Amino acid sequence: MTDALKRLSDEGVAIWLDDLSRKRITSGNLAELIDQSHVVGVTTNPSIFQKAISSGDGYEQQLADLAARKVTVDEAIRMITTADVRDAADILRPLYDSTEGQDGRVSIEVDPRLAHDTRATVAEAKQLAWLVDRPNTLIKIPATRAGLPAITEVIGRGISVNVTLIFSLERYREVMDAYLAGLEKAKAAGLDLALIHSVASFFVSRVDTEIDKRLDSVGTDEAKALKGKAALANARLAYEAYEEVFSSERWAALDRAHANKQRPLWASTGVKDPAYKDTLYVVDLVAPGTVNTMPEATLEATADHGEVTGDTIRGTYEQARAELDAVAKLGISYDDVVQLLEDEGVEKFEASWNDLLKSTEAELKRLAPAED
Repeated sequence: MTDALKRLSDEGVAIWLDDLSRKRITSGNLAELIDQSHVVGVTTNPSIFQKAISSGDGYEQQLADLAARKVTVDEAIRMITTADVRDAADILRPLYDSTEGQDGRVSIEVDPRLAHDTRATVAEAKQLAWLVDRPNTLIKIPATRAGLPAITEVIGRGISVNVTLIFSLERYREVMDAYLAGLEKAKAAGLDLALIHSVASFFVSRVDTEIDKRLDSVGTDEAKALKGKAALANARLAYEAYEEVFSSERWAALDRAHANKQRPLWASTGVKDPAYKDTLYVVDLVAPGTVNTMPEATLEATADHGEVTGDTIRGTYEQARAELDAVAKLGISYDDVVQLLEDEGVEKFEASWNDLLKSTEAELKRLAPAED
């Protein structure tokens, strides 16, 4: 084992685990990862909960109680998932206190079926914040067109947000704008800006998966040489945008009111192509003030053989622009790729949510008490 996770943390990268289950909580595994692997946060999504609940491990008693109460499947899912998030938040609470709210965070997502409904997303975010009832919760809102005004509204109400499913640089700038607008709204309402936090989840590996596929279709040596470069270039230029926005005059006014920067979070950092090193989206995306949320396999790979060499983002912007320009010159449309990925991202989370509904409904029926 190397000290790569410690070095990563020392470079200003917050290490969050992209996974949660009841077994991970009750077995002491989450506490162990916090203690030994520098994990300072947890993210969840519908896919993660679907996998955890369908495994059944640790959920049977609660499911039986919910079945006895004849709750709807939607209510059952919210009771189960918020219980896990609440327990994880309690385990992480000391980190939240010691970092003044920066870390020690657990994220929970609004129902992905609401991704294109601003009003319903705001209502769901308020409900989730009330249900979990822990200050170290982040409510995940997707960066869809309808999600942007929801982000502003929810931040304006003093609820901390993890903005998810960001793929494009243009949309990322809109997300930061929505966050600042929310802070301005909160400030006008007299809320304490120091208590409001946010991260912006910029997705990484899926960009390479889609662009590499298109580069393979082009098939030239020039195209092959660009494989595995677009996702890093995209994320690095996102960090450049972050530096620009959070050094602006608009930000300075909020900073004086003790607001917190919205940190860029690298999401989807598990490597999909076995031809690439399995720590690619960790060690090549190191910069201060970032979060990297990793699946457990990526966390273990980084701990075992990750080579953290310092900041690998700042100073790369010119090269990153050149690489994305080279991809565009081959006829691959950046706008088309990022829109496709956003649409697919929402669809995949919806599909996972529907699978979760089906498996939970089946369990409620199986455990329902026999009729007299």
